[in-house]
Amino acid sequence: MAHGSFLNALLRKKAVVDDVDNIGLKRCLSAFDLTLMGIGAIIGTGIFVLTGVAAATTSGPAVIISFVLAGLACAFAALAYAELASSVGGAGSAYGYSYAAFGEFIAWIIGWDLILEYGVATAAVANGWAGYFNNALHAIGLGLPDYLTKGPFAVNAATGLPDGGIVNLPAFGIIFVLMIMLIVGVKESAKINTAMVFVKLMAIVIFLSVGIFHINPENWSPFIPFGWFSHDELGKPLGIFAGASVVFFAYVGFDAVSTATAEANKPQRDIPIGILCSLIFCTLIYIIVSGVLTGMVSYKELNVSSPVAFGLQRVGVNWASALVATGVIAGLTTVMLVLYYALTRILTAMSRDGLVSPFFASVNSKTQTPVKNTVICGLIMAVMAGFIPLNALAELVNIGTLTAFVLVCIGVIVLRFTHPDLKRPFKMPYGIVLSVLGVISCALLIIPLPWQTHLRFVLWLAVGLVIYFAYGIRKSHLRKPE
Repeated sequence: MAHGSFLNALLRKKAVVDDVDNIGLKRCLSAFDLTLMGIGAIIGTGIFVLTGVAAATTSGPAVIISFVLAGLACAFAALAYAELASSVGGAGSAYGYSYAAFGEFIAWIIGWDLILEYGVATAAVANGWAGYFNNALHAIGLGLPDYLTKGPFAVNAATGLPDGGIVNLPAFGIIFVLMIMLIVGVKESAKINTAMVFVKLMAIVIFLSVGIFHINPENWSPFIPFGWFSHDELGKPLGIFAGASVVFFAYVGFDAVSTATAEANKPQRDIPIGILCSLIFCTLIYIIVSGVLTGMVSYKELNVSSPVAFGLQRVGVNWASALVATGVIAGLTTVMLVLYYALTRILTAMSRDGLVSPFFASVNSKTQTPVKNTVICGLIMAVMAGFIPLNALAELVNIGTLTAFVLVCIGVIVLRFTHPDLKRPFKMPYGIVLSVLGVISCALLIIPLPWQTHLRFVLWLAVGLVIYFAYGIRKSHLRKPE
């Protein structure tokens, strides 16, 4: 391939408005379904785990401000997503938008990035879900032995030695349950998601209703024990900004709504509504819950696996703690369901464009879902969830997501200049200014992440480049015959 044609291949773009009506997926999701999908994806690990962990290890009671900063960065990205979803359209979320704004090479990178985000996050949440599920089994006398709740690579935090596990059986199994749910059909999955969202919202209502009467204002002092940005003796970042980088994981998922473009009833209207409503609602919930939690219990005690349930136990309200634990199990289930769904739709879009095997684009005529795609993804994620520890899985998610958000914000800027007359049913207010702020704020949240995370992300991208240059660039449907 000549140098000029090679460069043209990297920069070839799809049409700005992409037809998604003829790919076999069923249009059946309303704005309400999409909002609940967003809430289902967002409220989970963040509110039930990271509120306490970030308060104890990074921000103190000022974790409230960390949530505000992370939510603000997400708000800029959400507005950018909403504009691109309403104007550019196309299946595949930020991948589809990037294909129109930047061309094929950047689109491939962001698609590969999203596969990392959704796939690894699903396995990570399954790993966390398993802990809560086994605790519930222990409560009724049916708890699993330790070697069936930990993978072979799990290490004891106190001794640094292997933990003697064989497989995390609950984490392995829940992926298969979700696989069956998604194969049955997206509308049916949306109904189950709706029911579980209400269960976990009731758990949050119970926590707030009880917790607000057990607040001790002295627990909020000092409010900013680690400052805005500092380091411990080992060089680990501390403070409000570092806390924002940690709790950002709590917002992972709202962008999954944009992967449902091909199945939304009125995508140009419903997708922006779903994205913005779910993000605003969840940000308010995070601020309120983290404020009540750090008021109930000293932040120094909250570095536990279930800080919300722990907080209720700490003030002696055990019945409410049990109900909240039930909400945690339901909450994490919906997170996995939405992330798993988003992963399969990204692969479907990339396969339709010829960048990955056509195997992943196959849609079952009966269920109108990508069954083969769903099964392959499920098998891979089940192995990751069953055999790889939670911390190793979760480290990569934030940097991948933040990178995607940066590119989406840049996409709005590019299209404002290259397609100024493009019909934009939803137009991001102060588009250029807020897009630039989105780029800056998301990039600033990448900086405090550990260097190991940056290295692993680079290695993941390197693998993606090998696949693209070995397969995608030659098989792309935009490739013109030589």
